[in-house]
Amino acid sequence: MAHVELSLWPNVNSGSLELWGFVVSMASEPCVVLDSEGVVVAASPGCRQLLGIEPAESVGLRLADEVLRLLDFNAVSGELRGWEVDVIPPLLAIKSGGLARGLVRISGGAGGSRTVDAVSTPLKQAGEVVGSLTFFNPVS
Repeated sequence: MAHVELSLWPNVNSGSLELWGFVVSMASEPCVVLDSEGVVVAASPGCRQLLGIEPAESVGLRLADEVLRLLDFNAVSGELRGWEVDVIPPLLAIKSGGLARGLVRISGGAGGSRTVDAVSTPLKQAGEVVGSLTFFNPVS
């Protein structure tokens, strides 16, 4: 699992989506920042290889509906739907206001799939949840 250390200057609002978006857009680790509606604010270059998405093209799109094709864990895998989509870690962190972690299965293209470990934290500004920050790691 990736180890991340961040230092923030005292006069910087650490809940700012713009600040976290800038940090993520420069990160080599696969990570994303979502706003409170689940829309991608920023995706790191590391998302290209692990998640198969183009970071610049994902900005402004909903992670669960428009960027990633989420799959269930059944033997005959189908698309994840309904309430199950709402509890993937990046969206659960927004909804619950707390840390969230879990496995997410995504379509890998050409009929394949991959499983990633997602670790998410809510981002807050003035005490209100304004989005989430999620790091992804491959599961072998």
